[in-house]
Amino acid sequence: MNNINFRQIGTIYTPFNSLENMPIQPAAADGVKGTVEVFPEFTEGLSDLEGFSHIYLIFHLHLSTDYRLKVKPFLDDELRGVFSTRAPKRPNPIGISVVKLISVKNNILEVENLDIFNGTPLLDIKPAIPDMYNLENCKIGWIEKSKNTIKEKKSDGRYLWTKV
Repeated sequence: MNNINFRQIGTIYTPFNSLENMPIQPAAADGVKGTVEVFPEFTEGLSDLEGFSHIYLIFHLHLSTDYRLKVKPFLDDELRGVFSTRAPKRPNPIGISVVKLISVKNNILEVENLDIFNGTPLLDIKPAIPDMYNLENCKIGWIEKSKNTIKEKKSDGRYLWTKV
């Protein structure tokens, strides 16, 4: 297998220094504010970002040290294939969240609706553009039975990191 190397472009700062009661998705993090520090050498790439209301943060789940191909996701008690979940322990520990962009000041982004651990390495930023996704008749598999609980769900310790 080939190794793929990513470069950290910044750091995500949030109020979450432990997994206890941490939101499991942005929908459960309504109003949670934080900042994204983009390293100075990448500041020029933030030009024109302030015109977007929401952005994707793509990040390294740096505290995840192992993975399983079958997991019990937060929204279910049955074992599910990891690729049908958003579980953090994955073969490639990459996370993605859509957050509200409040402001861009030099290399600092103020954001809201964060479900990310404090100090998480940032890999990339992309604008959220709903019209680019053709999601008509979108099926959500096994999550359908739990979708009404997404906003209330918090971390319950089932994905405790070994590095914390």
